[in-house]
Amino acid sequence: MTILNETYTLSNGVEIPKLGLGTWFIDDDKAADAVRAAVEIGYRNIDTAQAYGNERGVGEGVRTAGRPRDELFLSTKLAAEIKDYGRAVAAIDRSLAKLGTEYIDLMLIHSPQPWNDFRGGDYAEGNRAAWRALEEAHQAGKIRAIGVSNFEQQDVENILKGATVAPHVNQLLVHAGNTPSELLDYCKGKQILVEAYSPIAHGAILDNAQVKAMADKYGVSVPQLCIRYTLQLGTVSLPKTANPEHMRSNAAVDFEISDADMDALRNLRDVDYGEHRAFPVYSGK
Repeated sequence: MTILNETYTLSNGVEIPKLGLGTWFIDDDKAADAVRAAVEIGYRNIDTAQAYGNERGVGEGVRTAGRPRDELFLSTKLAAEIKDYGRAVAAIDRSLAKLGTEYIDLMLIHSPQPWNDFRGGDYAEGNRAAWRALEEAHQAGKIRAIGVSNFEQQDVENILKGATVAPHVNQLLVHAGNTPSELLDYCKGKQILVEAYSPIAHGAILDNAQVKAMADKYGVSVPQLCIRYTLQLGTVSLPKTANPEHMRSNAAVDFEISDADMDALRNLRDVDYGEHRAFPVYSGK
């Protein structure tokens, strides 16, 4: 599972492990166990968010995992609803307190719009205000790297307009069946590392016959193929699981997908998220 030892280097020189643990939908009282299990298996990159309601548990897991804090990479996200400077400053400090850590490795603005208006109104000014709070926390050493999530090109450009620090990361919905190639290229051109959340399409891809057949060809599972795909795109892959067996198999991705198969996966469309379409990020907006 050599992938667990591999890193990318952000534009400010900070190293980030290529494979991380997503913790969305892991309850606060289960999060510490999940994090400890992941760290024991070899994970060093743990991703949470204010919106997940589990920062306290994730922080406990990081503190009690038996590894020095500087060996672990901990990310969280500023709630999407916070679009002003004062509330952003307070929320950053609240995250530090909940996580129980002196610094956060990466903090992102969770979405360019509040969730109840996803891809809706104009929050350009509010995003710049929230960004200013992140920049100041970064300068103060509270956060080692700062970034955004679910930001499209115009949202990133809005931040860049007034920024003293360009975003180091953009965390996006990226998986076989949803590959935003132009946005990935744009971020690469701006030295913004993309993190892929829901690399297994929130489970929606597991029944895709074409993907199943390709996984069989490589002698791997569909999740392993999908995680490997996002890694070969040059993104950080953040599969979410609380199950140690899944954590292990998600990290067993030391194989190479051919260029032709990468193209086939890149061109895959129309993944049906089923019941999860209720969530803004899967709604097709």
